[in-house]
Amino acid sequence: MITQLAEKYNLPLKTSFSSTRGFFIQMNVDCSTLPNGQLPSEFTKITKMKNTYSFTSADLIKMNERCQESLREIYHMTYLIVCKLLNEIYEHIHCLYKLSDIVSMLDMLLSFAHACTLSDYVRPEFTDTLAIKQGWHPILEKIAMEKPVSNNTYLTEGNNFVIITGPNMSGKSTYLKQIALCQIMAQIGSYVPAEYCSFRIAKQIFTRVGMDDDIETNASTFMKEMKEITYIIQNANEKSLIIIDELGRGTSAEEGIGICYAACEYLLNLKAFTLFATHFLELCHIDALYPNVENYHFEVQHMRSSAGNKEKIAYTYTLSKGYTEEKNYGLKAAEVSSLPLSIILDAKEITNLIAKQILHRQQSTPEMMKQRAVYHLAMRLVQTARNSRLDPDSLRIYLKGLKKKYEASCPVPRQNDEQQ
Repeated sequence: MITQLAEKYNLPLKTSFSSTRGFFIQMNVDCSTLPNGQLPSEFTKITKMKNTYSFTSADLIKMNERCQESLREIYHMTYLIVCKLLNEIYEHIHCLYKLSDIVSMLDMLLSFAHACTLSDYVRPEFTDTLAIKQGWHPILEKIAMEKPVSNNTYLTEGNNFVIITGPNMSGKSTYLKQIALCQIMAQIGSYVPAEYCSFRIAKQIFTRVGMDDDIETNASTFMKEMKEITYIIQNANEKSLIIIDELGRGTSAEEGIGICYAACEYLLNLKAFTLFATHFLELCHIDALYPNVENYHFEVQHMRSSAGNKEKIAYTYTLSKGYTEEKNYGLKAAEVSSLPLSIILDAKEITNLIAKQILHRQQSTPEMMKQRAVYHLAMRLVQTARNSRLDPDSLRIYLKGLKKKYEASCPVPRQNDEQQ
């Protein structure tokens, strides 16, 4: 039909279709090329957009109506057939549900087999310790161009709280998510991306990550943080795994530190396995009061540019013992900006004075250091008694190593004290 109309009026007509109009005619042409500057009277429902005309005809409208009628008949016949089929299989519907469960189980087992045969995954052990040797993020491995950096993880009843520090983009959030994913993979029966791994069965996994507000509930970023940490505190127990990423960023530094400190103390007494990432370095000194706290940080390296006048940070994504020594990296960024040098020098001087005051208040006493060393030694001995598989000679060497570590961590008495 469209071809006949195109030949009849000598116009470049083509057929188009839309869900609202059905089949219709389109033409790309300038008004100056139309006979008398108008379309033939046979065409109706004409619309124009730039140089494109859209229209139809009486015969095409009738054909669209016939198509719609045929489509309604098809829908009706399909409905009757489907209803008849459902009535026939209704008494066997339980078989379909069971088949669906079987297929989903096979799909899961196939995924497990694929992961453990084609990847360097290991079978996890289940003890009372969370220990991962050289573990890596399973999803990051698939999307990254190279294998992610591997890191260790170790939590026990005696060292159940880990504080993680480091600059932005150093790998803290990725590491926390990695631990949660590995715990889930182990408990659902999958192999785990690591050289060795041991997990304590977690009854719940609680996470507080991200920094977004919630418009639907009229909750600001800080209020959402408080709701999430409240839920964790109300529902967690000693068998939980808790992941917290930078709590307290939605308010002032003083209030954020106070909230983080109070939340940490509650979770420490709860004895749940907790990993807590933060930029508040003041929290790192909580280990002076609680010997079951361990500090770790992600290392970075400082590199000079080829010109030698600018310094940049190279991320290693490597987890190391202790809290980060990276301080005032905001001032380093200010040095390469257009901020006046006098302001930068004043800022450095004031920052150093504040840091000295804080350090003086937070220094540990020899008694506290000795108590912490005794606690760590006792916990290691308990872990050895519970889980050791060493032969007597290897066990003797290991215990001697524990003794050396204990002696090294105890404060050395000053000469004046010895004389007194």
